[in-house]
Amino acid sequence: MGTGGTSAEQRLGTAGVARRDVGSAESQRASRAWWDADADDYLAEHGSDIGDVDFVWCPEGLREADARLLGDVAGRRVLEVGCGSAPCARWLATQGAEPVGLDLSSGMLRHADQVNTVTGVAVPLVQAGAERLPFADASFDLACSAFGAVPFVAEPRRVMREVARVLRPGGRWVFAVNHPLRWMFSDDPGPDGLTVTQPYFDRTPYVEVDAAGLPTYVEHHRTLGDRVRDVVAAGLVLDDLVEPEWPEGRDTVWGQWSPLRGALFPGTAIFVCRLPRP
Repeated sequence: MGTGGTSAEQRLGTAGVARRDVGSAESQRASRAWWDADADDYLAEHGSDIGDVDFVWCPEGLREADARLLGDVAGRRVLEVGCGSAPCARWLATQGAEPVGLDLSSGMLRHADQVNTVTGVAVPLVQAGAERLPFADASFDLACSAFGAVPFVAEPRRVMREVARVLRPGGRWVFAVNHPLRWMFSDDPGPDGLTVTQPYFDRTPYVEVDAAGLPTYVEHHRTLGDRVRDVVAAGLVLDDLVEPEWPEGRDTVWGQWSPLRGALFPGTAIFVCRLPRP
């Protein structure tokens, strides 16, 4: 659920929370506006957590350098879906990959372009939504997303189909999202966040709205079974489901993630998929 900064809420006139269905176009408009408004604040708060040239899968601190969920990336063309300021894409470039970073938000891509210049590790950047990828069929060897796009789209099955379309046979698609169990709890990282507040099976989106009732922030819930069915319906194979444990000694509090909650239940689910060969 929403953990964005007050500044974005003020700029967008957020007045309250609603629980109602939100379609694809309305959800995309809200997400673009939100991340444009929140990009500066989000990166001021979490820029040091994600780095400029690093691939961190989740607030638990799991890094691709250690996990190698994408396998050997050298010489591979890689699409990052929902790249934000693109630290993951830049890290991939340092490993010999040919990454492309895609994001809906011009605010995030502005930061990505600036960091490209500062670091000297420049990656191509494309502004587009994940439900309609502006790429030719079979144009990437790998695709990845670390909390980008998937939790914010109304039709995640369409994202899975689009990724499958642009992947070459045998290509991997690895994406990280909030663990669906987290939907039952509030975003409080402390003791109050240990009490179940809503049903796991309630898929009604979390929506922040302005005074006119228009969405300013939208997040969509899917159960674990929903995610698996979306992957399979796209013709992909699920090879692994990674639920990172909270590392001993890690005292970071990142939004709803904290050592207290992390010791009791998972905060992240990482789906490791591939497009089978004919």
